[in-house]
Amino acid sequence: MKLLSYYIIIILFGTACSSEKDDYVPIVPENKKLEFTIPANFPNPSYNVSLNPPTEKGFELGKKLFYDGRLSSDGVISCGFCHIQDFAFTHHTHIVSHGVDGALGTRNAQPLHNLAFMKEFTWDGAARHLDLQPIIPITAEVEMNETFSSIIKKLEEKPEYVQLFAAAFENQKINSENILKALSQFMIMMISSNSKYDKIERNEGSVFTDNEAAGFELFKSKCASCHAGTLFTDQSYRNNGLAVDPLYNDIGRNRVTGLAEDMHKFKVPTLRNVELTFPYMHDGRLKTLDDVLNHYSDGVVDSETLEPLFKNQSGTLGIPMTTEEKQQIIAFLKTLTDDNFLNDDRFSEF
Repeated sequence: MKLLSYYIIIILFGTACSSEKDDYVPIVPENKKLEFTIPANFPNPSYNVSLNPPTEKGFELGKKLFYDGRLSSDGVISCGFCHIQDFAFTHHTHIVSHGVDGALGTRNAQPLHNLAFMKEFTWDGAARHLDLQPIIPITAEVEMNETFSSIIKKLEEKPEYVQLFAAAFENQKINSENILKALSQFMIMMISSNSKYDKIERNEGSVFTDNEAAGFELFKSKCASCHAGTLFTDQSYRNNGLAVDPLYNDIGRNRVTGLAEDMHKFKVPTLRNVELTFPYMHDGRLKTLDDVLNHYSDGVVDSETLEPLFKNQSGTLGIPMTTEEKQQIIAFLKTLTDDNFLNDDRFSEF
């Protein structure tokens, strides 16, 4: 909780930091609301869209900020640097995030889709609201290493940003609250819901192959306890039996709660677009989906906080799977790839 309180203090301080150019009154164009549509097979969003409804100008501003290196101390590392659209907004092939001046983080970049439906953010749940989440990478020394007061000063120097903030928000101010709200407006529109799986769920004419259908049945019996529902995560925190990496010694959820029972637990990730979000696990240690399933069948390491689902009555650990079953599960997982989302020009940098 101390970590979360720290971030809240940062945002409250940053909100007080705002443009002092209140005497400048730019021409404000019409700012239409964007339609936020909940897919038929999705739950209700966790994000209260009514408190920050996405608009044309807010979305445009959020997108520009997302891809702008000015949000980092070196002027190079943007949000989009570690979250690349072609790979469901992950850092393709990078084990852990790369920050300013070549600094290395300790965790793998998570995908950015369907965030409006998520309750908490980051691998350990340090952010409990989407508007707060960007504070963590922006201020982290090994990521963007910047302060909001410095960002505001840089944005104030750009007439384009003065116009964009004035058009996007009623108070027309360049401040930390509006920066974060604009980023959220961009991110909550990132809905991935048009994979083959979705079209089958909504009876839109697609059908599974025999392998995919078999994999789906296996997935439901062997994986869906954690990767539940249409989001393919129950949003819980679990210890999935990874050996502790002595280099990072990441204590996971315990870092936020301080509870011994949360040691080495990490948030169950969504599996949407998982075909493209490699490498896998919180520290990117597993390169392929085959590696992931091999871990669950033969690589689970026991510990005091190991998820009980991985402890069998026979005394063995892991999820029993044959080689054929693994390939069938992977065939199903590939039906979660959403090409429409991955190629949606609304979210692309150029």
